[in-house]
Amino acid sequence: MSDSSSPMATLVDLARQMAGDFSNQKQSFDDPKTFAHIRIFFRPLPFGFFNAVGFYSEQTYDYDLWTPYRQGVHKLVARDDGSVFIENYGLDDPVMYAGASRNADIMGSITRDCLVPRCGCAMVFRKQGDRFIGEVEPGRKCLIPRNGKTTYLVSEVELTETSWVSRDRGFDVDTDEHIWGSAAGPLKFEKRESFAHEVPSLEELLTPAAR
Repeated sequence: MSDSSSPMATLVDLARQMAGDFSNQKQSFDDPKTFAHIRIFFRPLPFGFFNAVGFYSEQTYDYDLWTPYRQGVHKLVARDDGSVFIENYGLDDPVMYAGASRNADIMGSITRDCLVPRCGCAMVFRKQGDRFIGEVEPGRKCLIPRNGKTTYLVSEVELTETSWVSRDRGFDVDTDEHIWGSAAGPLKFEKRESFAHEVPSLEELLTPAAR
């Protein structure tokens, strides 16, 4: 019998919670002047893409789902300390893959050759009770140009079975001044649809022949 407390079991638990279509509709409707209605999609990639659990993600305004303003590919790696390290990649021509989270043919056109590593921008998630807490990897090396300045990203996430709460902020690399992001607080998303059934089970990951 597989160990439900093993690093790989933690990874599968995280992946199943991540896999979904998330919306901050309630937050947007309650305060439309401050918060736009945003959708985040985390769609599991076929296991063979990385020979590991991976995701394609899109972040887009609800009124224009085919024009995401953020796209990424993510590889999950279980660590011996119980954390899950999520490698982040961009795409060399992201417009080509817009809508892949909702269209299997577009998803199938993504290859590893089109990935662009986002160095220093991995996320580290740790389980706390029935939720996961994530933050960008230490080192202040996830650099983002903004408003004529180079900033480093501080990203914080709280994930549950039904929600995704995130806060991204950028700080000046020289002065630590807050330059951009989340002045009004975190974005609060609720899961509209789960894709957890697309995530390999722990038994499948531990028994390759079962895939």
